[in-house]
Amino acid sequence: MTKRITNHPLLEDVETETVEIYFNNKPLECNINDSVASCLLANGIRTVRHHEQDGSPRGIFCNIGHCFECRADINGKKGVRTCLTQVKDGMTVTSGQQLPHDVKEWSERHV
Repeated sequence: MTKRITNHPLLEDVETETVEIYFNNKPLECNINDSVASCLLANGIRTVRHHEQDGSPRGIFCNIGHCFECRADINGKKGVRTCLTQVKDGMTVTSGQQLPHDVKEWSERHV
């Protein structure tokens, strides 16, 4: 059961087509044109990955692509920002592991 607004006093009934994606092998129903991040939030998922150094849970932070907190593996591609990625039917999103941070690794190589 998703946590969505389905009836709004000004917009009335809010209905849209849905697609199914898989998050860590669990099927989720998403509204078409959703970002992966908004689909995860609507399905009650707050932890998208874990911090590179201490393993603490990370989720959606800025939701506009500036930070890298919402990264996950999408259809086999590692470290994709879920807030910038539109859902597609049958998409697989895998997370839970600690992911390297591209900016941190770049700065460590160029110091």
